[in-house]
Amino acid sequence: MTTPTPQRITKQSQTRERVIDLMEQSGVGNAIPSERQLSSDLGVSRLTVRAALDELVREGYLVRRRGSGTFIREPKIAQELTMTSFSEDMVQRGMRPGSKTLSLAVTTAGAYLGRCLHVSPSERIVIVKRLRLADGETMAIETLHVRESLVPGLTPTDLEEHSFYELLADRYGVVTVGGIQTIEPTVTNEEESSALGVPLHSPAFLFERTTRAENDEIVEFVRSIYRGDRYRLVTELNRRERSGATPVFVLRDAAG
Repeated sequence: MTTPTPQRITKQSQTRERVIDLMEQSGVGNAIPSERQLSSDLGVSRLTVRAALDELVREGYLVRRRGSGTFIREPKIAQELTMTSFSEDMVQRGMRPGSKTLSLAVTTAGAYLGRCLHVSPSERIVIVKRLRLADGETMAIETLHVRESLVPGLTPTDLEEHSFYELLADRYGVVTVGGIQTIEPTVTNEEESSALGVPLHSPAFLFERTTRAENDEIVEFVRSIYRGDRYRLVTELNRRERSGATPVFVLRDAAG
């Protein structure tokens, strides 16, 4: 494989920017011209056009549909690292949140989930797997773990019609106040790919959250797979200096 020359890289970059200009004029959901048409309109080779389009597809700006063409995608959602529910987050963005319950089961916690929830391995817990939607489009697949004694009578329909945090507060009198969340890059497995409607091994974010209530008890442990082509993570960085010490960088979420 030959190494691209600087001129070719520059030409591809320029072509990419010109395609983005065309996308902004056309609008989300519309098809862009064919590679042949773009090559003619932009005065570059089809190879350069294809490379620029490939890059925009990888970045999530475009999507190819077999037999139909290449279309402009919805922009990625900027996910701030704040203590909000999925439903609250989507409403704040002017989108319609949705939820489809894939399964709901009651079982014993076992050693690992017992540690996550700070309960005995023999404690009965509810495990709910949900598909999270925004304006009807799949965004994430979420697995919720919560003590059965905390949410008696919880049904799949409850979780499709209400935010879980709303149910906790309004029905069960439990108010969440904080928690710990970890995020790492991953790829989707067969089950996740099928549920989210994305190719196998698509880029994704793995979120794991442990939430606590006002009395400092652990309320839930949630494991979520978010589509990498629809999300980007945003946070605010503050630099804080301590007298006589090496400067440190503190990561602070938007909730402050």
